[in-house]
Amino acid sequence: MAVERFYLTYSEDKIKEPIIYQVGKKFDVVTNIRAASVSDHIGIVALELEGDADEIQRAAAWIAENGVKVEPIEKNVIE
Repeated sequence: MAVERFYLTYSEDKIKEPIIYQVGKKFDVVTNIRAASVSDHIGIVALELEGDADEIQRAAAWIAENGVKVEPIEKNVIE
């Protein structure tokens, strides 16, 4: 089981679309909103996806195909 986090940036025309809900229904991933800031003009969401690594990548690609900018959140890991 993998966990990846992404920043999603919604443009004004995408803010009201239930993209995160649709991802949870369409793909075998668990969605977890870690942070969000939404106005009338832009939406920024820190989204965590948990599931099979390939399924996470397919879900992220589908989000991007639907007009939402998807950027991975870099991990700072000190071992």
